[in-house]
Amino acid sequence: MSNCIVALDLEGVLSPEIWITVAEQTKIDELRLTTRDIANYDELMQHRLKILGERNIKLSDIQSVIESLPLLEGAREFLDELREFCQVIILSDTFAEFARPIMKNLGYPTLFCHNLQIKDNRIIGYKLRQQNQKQCAVEAFKSLNFKVFAAGDSYNDISMLKTADKACLFRAPDSVKVEFPHFKAVEEYRELMREVRDFYYI
Repeated sequence: MSNCIVALDLEGVLSPEIWITVAEQTKIDELRLTTRDIANYDELMQHRLKILGERNIKLSDIQSVIESLPLLEGAREFLDELREFCQVIILSDTFAEFARPIMKNLGYPTLFCHNLQIKDNRIIGYKLRQQNQKQCAVEAFKSLNFKVFAAGDSYNDISMLKTADKACLFRAPDSVKVEFPHFKAVEEYRELMREVRDFYYI
């Protein structure tokens, strides 16, 4: 292993967006909003929690949707190839209570994420591991003399991308690509792998 760490977002990079899938399964369009749409994470989560309460949607309902959620095509192969030559850490604003089936399908990579607050199978709140955890994690890796490559697709990834030694947007919406044109935007895993390998062999 080298002194290189690749930090990847989860949803939109390796797996579909959980909340969009939940919205499709429950037919509740208001749950389609993600960090691609709303940059303020607390505002987004409060919106989601309000809808879950109003519609009586329980944790187990969401978990059952996630159990059948496939990875993005080629994600597992991309991750397996990446882990052959460098260390990979998933930095996500999802929750441990949601992520387990996805991590199983990915071969249990290291995941840093948050936790939900649960009471009687109802999601009543959430607890961040820390504010700006993606950025803080990259800063910590760099303080340990690792070179860091980062990839993400949403507004909540931008501070992580800015902090990394090199970064790419991966399948980001046009709004994010237009607002942050200085990040190279790629659409396919082979392109992303090429960027990582170029960085690795500098």
